[in-house]
Amino acid sequence: MQPQDLVRDHTVYACVMGSRAFGLATDASDTDRRGVFLAPTPLFWRFEKPPTHVEGPGAEQFSWELERFCALALRGNPNILECLHSPLVEHMDDTGRELLSLRPAFLSRRVHDTFTRYALGQRRKLDADVRATGAPRWKHAMHLLRLLTSARDLLRTGELRTDVGGQREPLLAVKRGEVPWSRVEAWAVRLAAEAEEALRGSPLPPEPDHARVADFLLRVRRASALRAEPDHRVGQGAGRAGQR
Repeated sequence: MQPQDLVRDHTVYACVMGSRAFGLATDASDTDRRGVFLAPTPLFWRFEKPPTHVEGPGAEQFSWELERFCALALRGNPNILECLHSPLVEHMDDTGRELLSLRPAFLSRRVHDTFTRYALGQRRKLDADVRATGAPRWKHAMHLLRLLTSARDLLRTGELRTDVGGQREPLLAVKRGEVPWSRVEAWAVRLAAEAEEALRGSPLPPEPDHARVADFLLRVRRASALRAEPDHRVGQGAGRAGQR
């Protein structure tokens, strides 16, 4: 089975991400598609394991195998958590619906560290751009502010919202380079401080619910193995017959 066949035949959840999911799309925006596929359990019984992620088959399309996706979500990976909360869902089967029902299990106060660490990495790149060219890449500056806003609000409310709502026009003004870099810097510093303050009283639990997610993954893997068992037995029988 080719990697892209796993996406075509075994996707459990698919959505649109990027500017379209964030409420920041313009006529020139791409359509970024993300998804989760469930590799059939018998594929893990081979020496060569199924891939943890697959690019394609469509343009701007990227998918993760379910176990990898869950592991990253438990670590508070911003891209993964936002994927789980996209308002633009394109496909979802029963496994995908249960995955979405687990969204609260993945959220914890760890998001302060992961979101702000990611934002700090982006800030360093922007600072390097300013030193090299005198200006940042404004699209990246916009997304830095969007991410910090998302982290602050998540820590305040315990809920992750991807659409920027009323911040659309101020953020697009940053993207167009209409806001001085000094103001963008001050905005980012203020958001980081507000996220730090929100952490202290956050309704989020200290850690994600590993046990609940592990139980989900075990049940899904077991069900996949049971569905494949008749074919597996036929294959074993044919092999033994050929050895006699």
